[in-house]
Amino acid sequence: MSDPSPSPVGPALATAVQATAGGGNHAGRGWLGRALHRRRRAEEPAPAAGELAPASMQEFEISPGDPLLAYLLDAGGPVAITRAELDSPALAKMREAGVAMLVPLVSSGELLGVLTLGPRLSEVGYSSDDRALLEQLASYAAPALKVSQLVQAQAAEARQRERIDNELKVAQLIQQQFLPRELPDLPGVYVAAFYRPARSVGGDFYDFIPLPDGRVMLVVGDVTDKGVPAALVMASTHALLRSAGPRLRSPGAVLAQVNDLLCVDIPAHMFVTCFCLVLEPESGQVEYANAGHDLPYARTEERVVELRATGMPLGLMPGMQYEERQLQLQPGDCILLHSDGLAEAHNPQREMFGFPRVAELVGRGVAGEELLDLCLNELDRFTGPNHEQEDDITLVSVQRSPGALHRGSPR
Repeated sequence: MSDPSPSPVGPALATAVQATAGGGNHAGRGWLGRALHRRRRAEEPAPAAGELAPASMQEFEISPGDPLLAYLLDAGGPVAITRAELDSPALAKMREAGVAMLVPLVSSGELLGVLTLGPRLSEVGYSSDDRALLEQLASYAAPALKVSQLVQAQAAEARQRERIDNELKVAQLIQQQFLPRELPDLPGVYVAAFYRPARSVGGDFYDFIPLPDGRVMLVVGDVTDKGVPAALVMASTHALLRSAGPRLRSPGAVLAQVNDLLCVDIPAHMFVTCFCLVLEPESGQVEYANAGHDLPYARTEERVVELRATGMPLGLMPGMQYEERQLQLQPGDCILLHSDGLAEAHNPQREMFGFPRVAELVGRGVAGEELLDLCLNELDRFTGPNHEQEDDITLVSVQRSPGALHRGSPR
């Protein structure tokens, strides 16, 4: 070069303005800018109060709609700032700060950032050799910046995955804490239960709540949505049922109170379906109410019947009433409570397992764990190998022992 200045690019790099792939832009120094800044800060005094910082120490922000972005992408090399005649707020700020040269950092047709440089120390303009050197520098810096961005994006994705995994572990712990650790030991009644979430955390729940008069309240529910929100709503619903059950003892009254309390705080677009059954073990007398849950099936000596009762899901509207109905379990009779993960499962042809199939399985005359195994085996046979479970599956079987004494009213 003709000029004997100590650096062919004058006062070195001013800043690197990163352009995101989506068109958004954020001011920030690249790796080269940070290295040169550390060197120059050791050599140059800090600006006095009220003075502008040198161009080599400033950062600039380019908004997504600024015409400077398209101009730099099409430039094909370093651009003297005096030649860029644009109505650009970012360009105006750069001129005000003393920027003299813009060097686009382009990789695979994408503008990744811009190197901004002040005037040369010799006060002589940038020569053709200077421009060639800057263009070569940009050809090395742009891929390096791209790699840096990819590494940062991968690190951010890894942190996001770790955060999601931690949330799922918390939700899983919440759910495990509220599922029964053991089945109730009831005189003359045999209870079996099965639960399998579709993913790490599900929205189903079931519970057995002892009542002060010796009866037991069985609840099976399904919270819309999955993950942490569903786990928290499930925990709230479970706590409310546990609180209301021993006080109210009536399945319809319990559902009505839990519904009113859930309506206050439940997140938008979420609700809970719940079937509530109160059983007197010695007599086999059953009272039940339903908040929009899948209908259980009861197998009697003569037939299989649906346990129908009207009621809206919990958390949708306050002031709801829930119909209560009764059933007398005779010795040998059985009830299957279930969630939609069974009846609404699909095979590869998108045929639904269906409620009639569930009713037919209940009618085969088995109960307890044998009935649950029958349902799961038939489901596996229906969906085929390598089937991905679509929804949580909850099954609870309640059978009055065939040898139990009948103490209830006649059917």
